[in-house]
Amino acid sequence: MQIAATAPYVRTRLSVMMFLQYAIWGAWLPILYPFLMGHRGFSLDQTGMCLMAGAVGALIGPFIAGQLADRSFATEKLLAASHLIGAILVFFLASADTFEVFLGISFVYGLVYAPTMALTNSMAFANLADRDRDFPTVRLWGTIGWIAAGITLGQILFRFYNDSDTTLNAGRAIGFQIAGGLGVLMALYCLSLPNTPPTKSAAEKTAWLEAVQEIFRRPLIVLFLIAVPISMIHQFYFVFTSDFVTKVQKAANSESADAFSNWINQIFGVGGGGLMTIGQMTEIAVLAALPFCTKVFSRKQLLLTGIAAYAARMALFAYAPELPTVIIGIAMHGLCFGCFIAVAFMVVDENTTPDIRATAQNLFNLVIVGIGIIVGSLFATSIVAKYAIVDEVMNYTKLFSVPMYMALGCFVLMLLFYPSKKKAA
Repeated sequence: MQIAATAPYVRTRLSVMMFLQYAIWGAWLPILYPFLMGHRGFSLDQTGMCLMAGAVGALIGPFIAGQLADRSFATEKLLAASHLIGAILVFFLASADTFEVFLGISFVYGLVYAPTMALTNSMAFANLADRDRDFPTVRLWGTIGWIAAGITLGQILFRFYNDSDTTLNAGRAIGFQIAGGLGVLMALYCLSLPNTPPTKSAAEKTAWLEAVQEIFRRPLIVLFLIAVPISMIHQFYFVFTSDFVTKVQKAANSESADAFSNWINQIFGVGGGGLMTIGQMTEIAVLAALPFCTKVFSRKQLLLTGIAAYAARMALFAYAPELPTVIIGIAMHGLCFGCFIAVAFMVVDENTTPDIRATAQNLFNLVIVGIGIIVGSLFATSIVAKYAIVDEVMNYTKLFSVPMYMALGCFVLMLLFYPSKKKAA
């Protein structure tokens, strides 16, 4: 049977949606840790709590947003309202100069922004004719948005805030302002998206309860459980890489002003966020190849590839901290995200019934940006980072070897317990 084609204008509209959705996140997330530690002067414990606060909000958001989208309101209207509120909140994070204020705003922002990531997924799945064929090419525009935001901020920091560590750290506040402006634009744009009303033929009035019942079946239960430590590993990357890469770039520039180092600075800027967009560039390649890969490889094989990439990236950071090898490690992000996170969302969609898919996407999003980040933030900052600091200097070998071993453990668990069939029935 031939599957109907998705209208090109629908794919374009959904692609712009993804671009804006992830440009907002990419403008501030990579610079959050060095901004809080370097500019605001927060302690490791305080920084970990701020990183965790948004994820705590994300724990509550899915039950509200998923329920509303699956039962009460059109998804595009819910997205518009969430992004408008989020834009105001993230803009004020730039000037929140006390721990208590930053913590409170982060919590509320997580409550309204985190569910929008899953809602954009469910919006795309509802309006695309073929999940395997169409979703990866639409989702890759989110990656392009992240790249655009990261390089823009990196260039601003390189051109105007590169005089000293103090000015560089202060300049990172611009990331929150960029995110606020993009949030307003996204809120207005969401009102033009295809009408995606809630499903009327729901057997269970409480969508999240029905979704939980479906999640407790294989393969979803295995996927959800492994996603928790994977999200923790993911958090190590986003918490520490910006500061780590900044130090690697400075070391490369101080040792020799070679053409390669200069070229990297000119293209990606400084501050870590720009150079980290290399990972999103490889993510584009992986997402573009995913429609072909899903025809050849099983879901399990793709998920295992993603987990192996997590382990390889942390190994390169821990044991080969030179600029060329660090760039290779950053580039591994494409396989990490494309083969695990993106494929996992596809697995959730194909293993749940249509009337609770928005809620199921939100519940998995809860694991990725909620539970995993809460535990991962505290574990990474208050436990592992303290263990890795030697004579007030971060030992990155100690730091990154911990998530490397975690990834190897997840690989073994996935290999043993995830079913090997190619696609869900």
